Amino acid sequence: MPSDRTFLAFDTSAAHCAAALLSGGRVTVTRLEAMQRGQAERLMPLLHDVLDAGGKAWSDLTAIGVGVGPGNFTGIRIAVSAARGLALGLNIPAVGVNGCQARGWLAPNSVVAIPAPRDQVYLCDSTDSCSMPRLMPIAEAEDIAGRPLRAESSPKRLAEAIAWITAANWQTTIAPPAPQYARAADAAPSSDVPPVLLD
Repeated sequence: MPSDRTFLAFDTSAAHCAAALLSGGRVTVTRLEAMQRGQAERLMPLLHDVLDAGGKAWSDLTAIGVGVGPGNFTGIRIAVSAARGLALGLNIPAVGVNGCQARGWLAPNSVVAIPAPRDQVYLCDSTDSCSMPRLMPIAEAEDIAGRPLRAESSPKRLAEAIAWITAANWQTTIAPPAPQYARAADAAPSSDVPPVLLD
């Protein structure tokens, strides 16, 4: 990767804000703040902190990387909205990276599972990390895998993986990032007509 390329990646798909700055072929800054709520208020200041710590400005960024889920509905929307807005304002690409891709990058050739509520996991397809994971009880997933599953990775490392995947794919990504939900929302949807998403 040329030394003049810089990628900012972040994820709020679970109870955290995590971010990583990849510059000059290495991760130079990572930040993680655990939080059950408040990601919307904390994400942008955290990203400012990451850029400052890395000695970079918004104008130095080559592309944005963002975790698109599966995970917490609100958290995913916060991160994806921020990534799309930043990409539009900075006129740079935004790359959506799902949890299967990120965890698969961290643990190649392994069965990947993403934590879910109620003793469940999202089981990823080991042959296609971009496919929609299946939500199932942990016991069922372990039967399929044939062994106990380690379903969690460090959010800091996930942000780093998102940054590396973004660095590999930013030139070929066409579609803007979009939330990836593997299950229906717990709350009833609004009856209002949703706004049109800009590409």
